[in-house]
Amino acid sequence: RGMGTVSRCRIAVFGAGAWGTALAQAFSASHDVVLWGRDHDQLAEIARIHENTRYLRGVRLRDALAVEPDFARAAVAADLHLVVTPLAGLRTTVRELRRLAPGRALLWACKGFEAGTGKLPHEIVAEECGAGAASGVLTGPSFAAEVARGLPAAIALAAHDADFARHWVGVLHQPRLRIYANTDLVGCEVGGAVKNVMAIAAGVSDGMGFGLNARAALITRGLAEIARLARALGARGETLMGLAGMGDLILTCTGDLSRNRRVGLALAEGKGLADILRELGHVAEGVSTAREVVGIARRHGVEMPICEAIDALLHHGLDARGAVERLLARDPREE
Repeated sequence: RGMGTVSRCRIAVFGAGAWGTALAQAFSASHDVVLWGRDHDQLAEIARIHENTRYLRGVRLRDALAVEPDFARAAVAADLHLVVTPLAGLRTTVRELRRLAPGRALLWACKGFEAGTGKLPHEIVAEECGAGAASGVLTGPSFAAEVARGLPAAIALAAHDADFARHWVGVLHQPRLRIYANTDLVGCEVGGAVKNVMAIAAGVSDGMGFGLNARAALITRGLAEIARLARALGARGETLMGLAGMGDLILTCTGDLSRNRRVGLALAEGKGLADILRELGHVAEGVSTAREVVGIARRHGVEMPICEAIDALLHHGLDARGAVERLLARDPREE
C-alpha cells in the first residue's frame, strides 16, 4: 500500500508516560488504540476521568482512547505494537511482545543508547526479534504536551525496509502530526539520542546567563558533534540536517518543555543531580546517554568535547562553571 493509504488499524501503545499517552491520543483520532502502563491505578484513573494527571495534566483524552492493564491482551489484539517506555524498558518489552504476539509490526519511540552495551534501540530490537523484523522508530522534534493537544508537529518514521516505512507513514500520517519516511535508522536514532545531551549543555549555558549567542554556537557545534558520531556509526550525513537531527536538537535546546534542558538549568543553579531528577519526576534520557556517548565516541575516535564536558559535569564531579570553562578554553580551529 502506498503513501496515500489510510486504513483503520488496532494499535497497542506500551508506556503510559507523557509521550506514550500523547501518541495514543493522536492516533486514536483515526485508529482503535489501547494504552498499556505498569501502574494499574494510573490506568484506572485515565479510564475514569480521561486525563493522565501524572504526566499530561490538563489535557482531555479522547473517549475513544481505551486503556488495557493486561499486557498480553493488549499485545495479542493489536496490528501494530508501539513501544514508548524509557529506553531501559525496551529490551524486556519487545522480548515479551515477540513471545506473546510474534510477527506484528513494531515501532518504538525510545531515545538513547542502552546503558552498559551502548546499543541503539534498533540494535536491541534486532537482537530480540531478529534482524528482519518488521520494525522502525518514530522520532523527531515533538513535545508530548503539544502533540496531545493537537498542535502541529512533524516527525520521522525510520526503518531499514523502505516499504515498511512508507506503509506505516501512510497509515499513521495526520494533518497535525505529519510523518516522513526515512531509511536511515542509525542517523535518526543517533540524532534523537545525542540531542538530549546537548539540551543539558544548552540549559547550563542559559542558566549561567551566557546569552543567545552562546546558545546558538552551542547548538551549531553540537550538531557538528552529532553528525561526526552518526557518520562514524554508518549514518548518512544529510539525515542530521532533517527532523531527527537539526529539528529535534533545536527544539530540545530551546524549548522550556524539554526535561533535559531543565536538568541543565538546575545544574547551573548548583543543585545536585539526584535532587534534580527527583524533582523532575520524569526520565531525562540525556543523563545516562552522556556516559554512553563518550564511551562510543572514544572507541570510534570521534571528538565530542561538549558531550565530554557534560559527562564530566553529570558523573565525574566537574561543576557547571568548570564545564563551560573547559569548552571555552579549547584551541581555535577551522569550522
